[in-house]
Amino acid sequence: MHTPNSTQANPLLLNRDRASGTLIAVAALLLTLGSIAHADSPAFSEASYRKHIEVLSSDAFEGRAPGTEGEKKTLAYIEQQFRAAGLKPGIGDSYLQPVPLVEIMPHPDAAMQLTEAGGKSLALRSPDDIAVSTRWPVPLASISNAEVVYAGYGIVAPEYGWDDYAGINVRGKLVLALVNDPGYATQDPNFFTGNAMTYYGRWDYKFAEAVRHGAAGLLVIHETKAAGYPWDVPRNGAATPQFDLRIDDYPSMRLRLEGWITEDAASRVLSAAGLDFVALKKASSTRGFKGKATGLEASMSVRNDVRNATSYNVVGMVPGSSRPNEAFVYTAHWDHLGMKPDAKPGEDAIFNGAQDNATGVSALIELGRAFAETKPAPQRSVLFVAVTAEESGLLGSEYFAAHPPIPVAQMAGGLNMDNLYSVGRTRDITVIGFGKSELEDDLRKAAAGQGRVPAQEPSPEKGFYYRSDHFNLAKAGVPMLYTKAGVDSPTQGADYGKRWLEEYTATKYHKPSDEYSPDWDLSGTMQDLQLYYEVGLGVADSSRWPNWRADSEFRAIRDKSRQ
Repeated sequence: MHTPNSTQANPLLLNRDRASGTLIAVAALLLTLGSIAHADSPAFSEASYRKHIEVLSSDAFEGRAPGTEGEKKTLAYIEQQFRAAGLKPGIGDSYLQPVPLVEIMPHPDAAMQLTEAGGKSLALRSPDDIAVSTRWPVPLASISNAEVVYAGYGIVAPEYGWDDYAGINVRGKLVLALVNDPGYATQDPNFFTGNAMTYYGRWDYKFAEAVRHGAAGLLVIHETKAAGYPWDVPRNGAATPQFDLRIDDYPSMRLRLEGWITEDAASRVLSAAGLDFVALKKASSTRGFKGKATGLEASMSVRNDVRNATSYNVVGMVPGSSRPNEAFVYTAHWDHLGMKPDAKPGEDAIFNGAQDNATGVSALIELGRAFAETKPAPQRSVLFVAVTAEESGLLGSEYFAAHPPIPVAQMAGGLNMDNLYSVGRTRDITVIGFGKSELEDDLRKAAAGQGRVPAQEPSPEKGFYYRSDHFNLAKAGVPMLYTKAGVDSPTQGADYGKRWLEEYTATKYHKPSDEYSPDWDLSGTMQDLQLYYEVGLGVADSSRWPNWRADSEFRAIRDKSRQ
């Protein structure tokens, strides 16, 4: 078993490659030495972990938005800590991987005017009714007299025999689509994946599908339970700079306008078209549902300030001892939402992002330290990747997956850390996307040593597996594990973690109130760090190639890449 260097570790135990005669001599010597201590796993420092969170989420870092002074401080801190931990640069001779972005800052005056056939009009305004932006890097993006079409869930899923766009033409039009997917609506475990959201339920999929059908724009109808977060999340997101990767052919790859509409506003729009929203939503989850033209026309524009920017991923590594061109990868996003541009005097304007995701970056640094101290080094390399622009659509990890220092086909697996909940010790460890990959077998084995068990996430309908940075590597075929703190607290009750998450989501998620507190109970996080280390070490120090489960949507991609 590998151990980081420690004054308590017996160096004679750290060389596992001795010949059998030497091992016998070592054993005899240990019997002679008697009670020399041996640490079988790293001793993670809660004090160090806390310090990283406190620094990264301090007001001095201004909410860690890409392209700001807060980014410069964040990059400098992570690089300094990677270097101090003993990690080697992961991008040639540098820790920094440039990520070419375009920054689009929408003005807060977006409005939509809808006109009925009889000439009556209905106005919707940002941010109370709609939260609209564009990923076209232009000063003004607009649609004029575009027909409004309701497209159910906006899903085309041949494997489920589902096509919400069948029989309707949305080219050049504005689409309204429900959030999540029909499985969530029906709660039928045999329909899509029941309560567990599929990728088809994600807003980014819906935008991409609308592009494929030639739509001018799409508004996702927001519902707090089905989305997994309150209206404040898209509301705040539309008031902050929008980033995208720089691409040349943006008109054919991006919607002209995209965003969200509140459930109440959508109901008013559909009512103006003579449609009952409740009845229409119910019908949308039945097989064979057909989208509907509303007879309404919409005009809307978004004014923007546009500039090209370069942000950075921070990549450190521990080179493998015998197969350095293969890797296990840990990821965590360093960015958050920055500062509110329209804060009132005396209002807290900084989105500190302590939980989201200073916790994950702090874990990344401490895991890097543990692996750098592990002697001998694992056979495979271990990568530690702090990615940018997660909050803008997983852009840093998208770029990393397309430009990796080690080919994705040579990545044996990975683990993502995003928002490590401070709920204390638990009897379980939550697996987001439960049942997707063989890495769960490694996790189960490690958790058993702590008397814990992996468990399915309490809210699979929220599609968390498709909402963080591991997803871009998963789409490239790399088996990726994504876990959270457990739910079952031995002191607070079996559903304590779920109650904690519900309160956090309602009061702190993507709000300035997400701040560090010395009162956080991090005892469970320390256990989780040990699990993360053991899972990564088990894969990095082997010749195994973990795979996705047979029914995973990523299995065929992995199999093809490994041929």
